[in-house]
Amino acid sequence: MEWTIWAGFAVGLLISTVTAPVGVSGAVFLLPVQLSVLGVPSPAVTPTNLLFNVVAGPGALWRYRRDGALRGGLARRLVAWTLPGVIAGAAIRVFALPGPDLFRLLVAVFLLPLGAWLCLRTLRPAQRRQDAAEPSARVLAVLAMTVGVVGGIYGIGGGSLLGPILAARGMPMARLAPATLAATFTTSVAGAAAYAALSLVSPGPVAPDWWLGLACGAGGLTGGYLGARLQPRLPETALRLLLGILAGALGAMYAAQALA
Repeated sequence: MEWTIWAGFAVGLLISTVTAPVGVSGAVFLLPVQLSVLGVPSPAVTPTNLLFNVVAGPGALWRYRRDGALRGGLARRLVAWTLPGVIAGAAIRVFALPGPDLFRLLVAVFLLPLGAWLCLRTLRPAQRRQDAAEPSARVLAVLAMTVGVVGGIYGIGGGSLLGPILAARGMPMARLAPATLAATFTTSVAGAAAYAALSLVSPGPVAPDWWLGLACGAGGLTGGYLGARLQPRLPETALRLLLGILAGALGAMYAAQALA
């Protein structure tokens, strides 16, 4: 329907403008709108979310690259380890978690404590060590691959979970946001391709809703650029609290829906 296309564009624009400054693509908040308002069936909602990331991601990334915020190796390390995880997550989503209830509960278990932890660490920061900002290479690899699996299941590419985790460790948002968005974009390309391939061997609605995904992504492309442009003007504490509140609120909502 035509109204869903325009609604998808408007929702993508609004969500990406708010979430891009904290390194989140916005797909994590787009998913409940697709399920509850736009009527996208499960599990097709997951590859539609990944398609949104693919289209929307370059807006924020281009702005961050223009500002020099993508320099450094963090983005490359996150991409290298989330990529195999998101492909595995896509297979798990199609063959083991097709129903929405367990899916929502899984998301709530990850996001609710993560958001509360980030808010607590922002309001009452622990004393930092000089080496505490970034995990070791081994820990980062395990963390990124695990988040990649969860991101492939949920359709968020992984960056929306990596952002709160690494922010809670004390990493500055100006360094963190571009790297997690780069990981989200790259793994979403792989995840969307994996779902397209799995749709050939699965009888259920596995392929993305192409027109809706493209419309949401077009809105996200514009909103992501605007959000990335706003990020340097926003205080660090406000960005951390925003990320924690968004993650915690979404986790609480999904917990209530899954347990109702």
